[in-house]
Amino acid sequence: MEEAPGKETAVGRGEFGARLRSMREEFGLTQEELASRAGLSPNAVSALERGQRRRPYPHTVRALADALELSEEERAALLAAVPRRDEPAPSGAPGAVPPAPRLPRPVTPLVGREREVGQVVALISRPGTRLLTLTGVGGVGKTRLAEEVALGVEESFPDGAAFVGLASLSDPALFVPTVLRSLGQGEAEGSFPFEALVQHLRGKRLLLVLDNFEQLLEAAPEVATLVEECPNLAVIVTSRAPLRVRGEQEYSVPPLALPASTRSPDEAVVAESSAGRLFLERARAVSPSFAIMADNAAAVSAICWRLAGLPLALELAAAKVRLLDPAALLPRLDQALSTAWARDLPERQRTMRATLDWSYDLLEAPEQLLFRRLSAFVGGFSLEAAEAVGGTAGETLAHLGTLVEQSLVFVETGAAETRYGILEPVRQYARARLGEGTEAADTLLAHSAHYLVLAEQGYPELWGPRQGEWLERLERENGNLRAAILWALESEQAEVAARLCWSLWLFWWVRGHHREGRSLAETVLTRDLPYPLKARVSLTAATMCYTLADYPAARGNWEGALRYSQRAGDALAEAYSWAGTGLVELVRPDFEEAARRMEKALVLFEGAEEDAVASLTRTWLGTTLLARGELAEAERRFGEGLDSARRRQDPLCTYVALYNLAQLALAREDLGRAASTLEEGIRLSGWTRDRANLAHFLEALAAVSSQRHDPRRAAVLLGAAETSLREVGAFVYNFYVTDPTLRERTVSEAREALGEVAFGEARAEGEAMTFDDAVGYAIGGDGQT
Repeated sequence: MEEAPGKETAVGRGEFGARLRSMREEFGLTQEELASRAGLSPNAVSALERGQRRRPYPHTVRALADALELSEEERAALLAAVPRRDEPAPSGAPGAVPPAPRLPRPVTPLVGREREVGQVVALISRPGTRLLTLTGVGGVGKTRLAEEVALGVEESFPDGAAFVGLASLSDPALFVPTVLRSLGQGEAEGSFPFEALVQHLRGKRLLLVLDNFEQLLEAAPEVATLVEECPNLAVIVTSRAPLRVRGEQEYSVPPLALPASTRSPDEAVVAESSAGRLFLERARAVSPSFAIMADNAAAVSAICWRLAGLPLALELAAAKVRLLDPAALLPRLDQALSTAWARDLPERQRTMRATLDWSYDLLEAPEQLLFRRLSAFVGGFSLEAAEAVGGTAGETLAHLGTLVEQSLVFVETGAAETRYGILEPVRQYARARLGEGTEAADTLLAHSAHYLVLAEQGYPELWGPRQGEWLERLERENGNLRAAILWALESEQAEVAARLCWSLWLFWWVRGHHREGRSLAETVLTRDLPYPLKARVSLTAATMCYTLADYPAARGNWEGALRYSQRAGDALAEAYSWAGTGLVELVRPDFEEAARRMEKALVLFEGAEEDAVASLTRTWLGTTLLARGELAEAERRFGEGLDSARRRQDPLCTYVALYNLAQLALAREDLGRAASTLEEGIRLSGWTRDRANLAHFLEALAAVSSQRHDPRRAAVLLGAAETSLREVGAFVYNFYVTDPTLRERTVSEAREALGEVAFGEARAEGEAMTFDDAVGYAIGGDGQT
């Protein structure tokens, strides 16, 4: 392209406007036509050509070059004509501008966010942080946190802080004009809005808060360029999704910290938690006499947990305290979250549903579909599980990534595998969106089928070297496994529920889910099942009853299993039934009858090549011999059980045998062997995290310590054992037969040796120990592993 005549002087001076005019005229376009092609206003093109706007931004130059269809060489020449930013500004530059508007002054205090405020203040105060995005699900309190931080640091910025609310916008093109107006600036005649904004902010040391950016993410590059062009500007953005631009520092705003427990919590502990404090403050705003007391602490704690610590949800629920006490409010939380609260809140925040509608409407249809389907999961899920309900692998992963970015799904850290989760109020919203039609039925069927495969895959692993790994995996999925059983029952899929119960009984036993396991198994037994499955669910129910020391119910279920298994010709289930009825005889106690039934079971187990429970049965036979004083024969049986367990690398069968061998060593007054045997079992209990078994071992080790004249250690171990049993709520290993006076003697000896005060202090020390602390103390002697 040749230069138009008469333009050499202007072009030679490198004037951008002259070069642009030359190229436009050679292309045969008017200013209006070029502006239309480039997506600019005619006034903007005129201002550039007249030199009123001398420094267009790169994206403006690219738009003009595209409109003129310039070659690469011509593009480079046009860009080179733009003056450098370090050249003096042209005369006539705009003068001073009005100060930025004041920040909002919230009328209620920010509760429970001291830690987050400190962290965000530290981040925005760092020299390297220019763009900080606060992300999180709707209702988590991003806006309120940003306001508090801005109020706290505005004095550090000579030009103060400005707050720009963007919730009313849906068109990214309106972002810059809206910010300009919020800052008290109109677009200068002949200039581009973005250039006017940069010109206004370039020399300022200002903190700019951009609130509710999630629906304007296409404008994120403009935010990045604004920060780049204004070296003294700092920006805090609140958004349900990160901007994903260079220089961005993301801070994920967490829900409020929850009370430690919902099981008989101390009222002070509930009130001191961040979630409990917010609930209390907002409840007092509508009912000044409200207090967290012993009779409502558990209900308030449960409300905090059900609402996952989301501040908006807690505030909506607390507002109902004027009408309902916490116990009455708890089962009505869905209604509380769906009714309006404060009239001065934005419309999208007056109910939890409105807040989540806002997020849901930002999703594309495939993302909305996956979000609805993910509501089937309870307590988190893996990518594999999401794919099972969500569709093909590539699509699910891509859509899941969007849901994570939009803060509707979070990534769980610290797990053995990458897992995802949905806060409970958000999950309930998604479940309501899923509805009860064909889509819901297909989703829940896929969910149940996935967890049936997982449970049946895991059951044989629970008898071998991967026992600890699979116990942890099933514990992580316990909410989903429970949901799968309940759905199967509701959907007349009784056989699916039965298979799940049978696959999970050992997990329920070891990890303390005895009452839940009993309830589910007994419910499944009310359904029409074929004899083989009826036998196995009866075995499950019997085992759960036995762990809870309900021996009549255990006997009834084991005898039922015996009948069903014999009718079905199921030798393995029959073997379990004989062994179970033998365990009931063991605690009566009728040791000879127990041994007779165990022998029958052992023959059947061996015939079915079921080594794992055969190993336990040999140990149980040894228990009957130990109780009758036949120590040598008992040792032989214990050895058989232990050898089988160690050969299969089965921790549970190993520590059952070890406990009995320790009791044998105590009977022989071999304290050294008893201690080493118990310590080995404690290590294994720590690995499987079997609290009930740990309690039995700690109590036995306390007896050893007492006989070794170490009463303080004995008292600490007794306290730790009591806490462990209390957490389980059942003895579980009721077949551990010991001298019935052993514990009483240990307590008496330690109390007498230490004195009442010192004994109480030592036992309290043990009671305060965590599971891991107790394991470490027991095997290390001083709490060191």
